[in-house]
Amino acid sequence: MLRNRTDSQFNKLIVWKPTREQILAAEHKTVRDVIAPDLRVLFSGINPGLYTAAVGHHFARPGNRFWKALHDAEFTERLLSPFEERELLESGYGVTNVVARATATADLLTKEEIILGGKRLKTKVRRYRPQILAILGLGAYRLAFSQPKATVGRQELQMGKTIVWVLPNPSGLNANYQRKDLERVFRELKAEVHSR
Repeated sequence: MLRNRTDSQFNKLIVWKPTREQILAAEHKTVRDVIAPDLRVLFSGINPGLYTAAVGHHFARPGNRFWKALHDAEFTERLLSPFEERELLESGYGVTNVVARATATADLLTKEEIILGGKRLKTKVRRYRPQILAILGLGAYRLAFSQPKATVGRQELQMGKTIVWVLPNPSGLNANYQRKDLERVFRELKAEVHSR
């Protein structure tokens, strides 16, 4: 439920839930990047899930904790809906993916797709020059950037002047990180943002 909105504001925000057929039809679709030059942080998911691709907004599946983690760590003043994702740009944040095509789960991606996605992400970083690239998924980062021993947090690898961070995948399926754990690692990133 969206609070603190006038009726006219709410009417401009189109929020909807896809049908089962729409979700199934979203396989291989993509989701438009939320991106601009010189962002403070460019967050990169692994790839869009089918629910996300069906609605066309990042981290949209109910149960995904990305938006809560951003708010808990005070990247956003209020809890944003995925349908409000473009508001991130006002604070200097953006969202993209390592691999653009949607799948039911990230484990359906091939090794080759993830490696190619890493190359495309490097190109995107060179073009848009974010201060920090935060990749949301340790396994995808390790594979895409040939960093098999990487851990969550700031990485030694840099892309030009862009610092690279790895955060846990915020999917509700990632039981290794509960909400407080996500908040802690997102706050560590937030402290890095403040230090720059």
